[in-house]
Amino acid sequence: MNSETFAQKTAQGLVLVDFYADWCGPCKLLEPVLKTLEQEFGEQIKFVKVDVQQDQDLAVANNVMSIPTMLLFVDGVAKEKLTGYKHLADMHQYLTSKLEQYS
Repeated sequence: MNSETFAQKTAQGLVLVDFYADWCGPCKLLEPVLKTLEQEFGEQIKFVKVDVQQDQDLAVANNVMSIPTMLLFVDGVAKEKLTGYKHLADMHQYLTSKLEQYS
C-alpha cells in the first residue's frame, strides 16, 4: 500500500487502521478481535491493515512508534491512537462510543 492508496482508504467516514507485523505477538492476539469487530461494525466502520515491515513510510508518516497501533480516522483525519493489545469488550465499547460521537 502506498500513501496515495492509504489516503483513499481513509478518506471517508470512520476508518480503523491496524498497524501490525507478522512477527508481533500482541498483533496476532489482536487479529481475531479486529475480525470479530469487523463482522459487527463493518457496515459503519472500515477496517484497514498496514504491515509496518512492508509499509514503513506509512508507519513513520503516522507517528507509529510501537505495534500494534490502531489509528481512528474520521473523513481522512487521524483523530485518535490506540497502542497495544485491547480486549474485545473494550474495543466494542470504544467503537460504539466513536460511532455515537462522529455520526
